[in-house]
Amino acid sequence: MRKGIAAIIASAFGFALMAFFVRLADDFGAPLSCFQKSFFRNTIAVAIASFALVRESRPVLENISPRSFTLLLLRSIAGTLGIFCNFYAISHIPIADAMTLNKTAPFFTVALAWLFLKERASLRQILALVVAFAGTLLVVRPGFRGTETFAAFCGLAGGLSAGVAYTCVHELGRMKVSSAFIVFFFSAFSTLASIPFMARDFTPMTAWQVVILIGAGCGAALGQFGITLAYRFAPPRDIAIFDYTNIIFTGILGFVFFAQFPDWRSVLGFAVILVAASGGKREGKSARLARRGGNML
Repeated sequence: MRKGIAAIIASAFGFALMAFFVRLADDFGAPLSCFQKSFFRNTIAVAIASFALVRESRPVLENISPRSFTLLLLRSIAGTLGIFCNFYAISHIPIADAMTLNKTAPFFTVALAWLFLKERASLRQILALVVAFAGTLLVVRPGFRGTETFAAFCGLAGGLSAGVAYTCVHELGRMKVSSAFIVFFFSAFSTLASIPFMARDFTPMTAWQVVILIGAGCGAALGQFGITLAYRFAPPRDIAIFDYTNIIFTGILGFVFFAQFPDWRSVLGFAVILVAASGGKREGKSARLARRGGNML
């Protein structure tokens, strides 16, 4: 459980860095399409995952079966769609609004794990997710206007896609598929899927944009490895709540790099998220004790 919490918090920090760099790239040159950003983001992740694969001490394909390959493919398709939708939203609506919609992923992950993996969540865990999302709304106070509606829809679709991907990751972890191979397979798939779209509307990049997107790729790699390990160590119902720490990390990055001072609503939102996370952690412990007690009877 503790390893799962640590991994998902590290993942939240990595994805916060990724979103920060993706948005920053448009400030140092011509605006880039979500496909072009996705290509360079995933190219870096492929390189890092390849290095991790080389260092694997066991055969990386030993647990690949027809079912696990199907899950890998579904994870890659859903994850790629999620990236496209999330990057489009980040580029067309305020980044905080886009992240709020992306943070619907924990809801979808818990719901899908219940529907397809038969992992039931308690009422307290569900309430903790609802409270955490309410805290997120306090922080960003999203509001969409006119042409932003489509971008907002894309942001929500990105959250749903991420929920599907994370559910697949959890099941692949239970099947003992190599974490490095999961990240490599997805990153390579997403990179190749980006090429046709990027080629249609390629925008020459400045040197700073290249450096910034390398940073986005490093953040994405940390996020991918973190989320893959997190759902290997613990079920979604116990740790999904900690994915909301992403909002806190983003708030810190905004304060440090953009001098964005949080108001009292944001501070209250951060507090609500932390309280909900601590409540979810206590529930995870009590649930395990209850299961142990039931096994002893």
